[in-house]
Amino acid sequence: MPPDLAVEEAVIRLGGGVKAIDRQHEKGRLTARERVAKLLDADTAWLELGLWAAWDMYREWGGAPSAGVVTGIGTVSGRRVMVIANDATVKAGAFFPMTAKKVLRAQRIALENRLPLVYLVDSAGVFLPLQDEVFPDEDDFGRIFRNNAVISAAGVPQFAAIMGNCVAGGGYLPVLCDTLLMIEGSGLYLAGPALVKAAIGQVVDHETLGGAAMHAAISGTIDYREKDDATCLERLRRLVDQLPAPPSPGTAPPGHSNPNFSSFVGNGEYEVRDLLTLLLDAGAPFDEYKAEYGQSLVCGFGRFGGMPVGVVANQKRRVKPADGPVQFGGVIYVDSADKAARFVMDCNQLRVPLLFVQNVNGFMVGRDSEQAGIIRAGAKLVNVISNSVVPKVTLITGGSFGAGNYALCGKAFDPRFILAWPTARYAVMGGDQAAGTLLDIQVQALKRAGKAPDAAELADLRDKVKASYEAQTDVRYAAARLWVDGIVHPEETRAALLTCLEVATRYDDGRPFKTGVLQV
Repeated sequence: MPPDLAVEEAVIRLGGGVKAIDRQHEKGRLTARERVAKLLDADTAWLELGLWAAWDMYREWGGAPSAGVVTGIGTVSGRRVMVIANDATVKAGAFFPMTAKKVLRAQRIALENRLPLVYLVDSAGVFLPLQDEVFPDEDDFGRIFRNNAVISAAGVPQFAAIMGNCVAGGGYLPVLCDTLLMIEGSGLYLAGPALVKAAIGQVVDHETLGGAAMHAAISGTIDYREKDDATCLERLRRLVDQLPAPPSPGTAPPGHSNPNFSSFVGNGEYEVRDLLTLLLDAGAPFDEYKAEYGQSLVCGFGRFGGMPVGVVANQKRRVKPADGPVQFGGVIYVDSADKAARFVMDCNQLRVPLLFVQNVNGFMVGRDSEQAGIIRAGAKLVNVISNSVVPKVTLITGGSFGAGNYALCGKAFDPRFILAWPTARYAVMGGDQAAGTLLDIQVQALKRAGKAPDAAELADLRDKVKASYEAQTDVRYAAARLWVDGIVHPEETRAALLTCLEVATRYDDGRPFKTGVLQV
């Protein structure tokens, strides 16, 4: 990973900073990341999700590193689980708008993949200055509690441990879970002592109002009262160990030894089959589908960790069809869209999960393409991906522009996981094209106001427009808003995808594959 990203990641993992970590330790409590580390089995993989959430956001409030919550998939007592841990070093674990969205994303992944959830709760509730952006909507704070109830009804186990503050509406999260632990010194109540006094004039201390002893012996709300973080995490591990034992995993076939991804990074041309060779199981055949047709998309069946997988990947070198002009890499043409749509349908018929490898500029434009039916072909591809019932995982290695993002299973099309390389770019169109369009709009507006810019002003304006636009295409901008679940270094890609596919293929709800009307 480029040094600047590595340094930034290290800073993000400090949460609220060294002083805030020290304050947490002075209370006799571990930080969120320390808790997660002690909860997980030793020497097992941890796939963190949403590390970059809220990056460069909420500056006026001092920022919210990683949105003040740690989420990811790890192994506890031999079982894969989703962990959601409030980071009390970031504004006392209060919920910013992106905090709620990050928790909702983790809950969705857990429900779709039938992953048990473990919540490590230490939160002051809603961040009040932004309550209007956190509280009311269907993708806000309350949806978390709705999801708790739905997840429980679906039979997905949920464990919650109150390890600090748990106040106001946030109190519903642990109580809506199946199993509830609480550490001494923590607090669980709808309103704290000060608010109770202001609201009804009652004077009551913290422990009497909502301490662990009260909830264990009087209200009966909690299932287990624990002395401290260590005993609580030990109990959690034992409780997770009561879940049905997973099947003994076989040894995953190896990937390519010493893979070198350098030729696939950047904007140059390359043969995408060479990239797939490094990602897929070494030595396993890749059965390419319609290899001589629609060559700007490569489709085929391969193996990933021994699991069958259908791959749809952008070809990044120019190709010459049997009939017609040269086609450019990273562009979706009518024939490639038709081929990919048909291949996705085959994968659904065979119940084979799909891996999309995106490095796409968009669909081909122009008179010839329109007359050949590019919109019809693109709509067909979008239709079958929208209605796919098999798990979908998306990897963005370079550009992810415009309708190409949609047609190759961008975030709006429900991939179980979506990962990106540090070189990925995410936008409605490329920087040069967008800068030209936006510049024209601004120049016309200036002319209407009687302020036509001269050549120097025009150049300066263009540079500003392009810089502003390209800042928004930075993959960190996308990751901050959870448009991708994680930024992964190319050399770490195979390991991350193995975890994603292992998790995504653990459950099949048996829905039949159907499509809407396909334009032909």
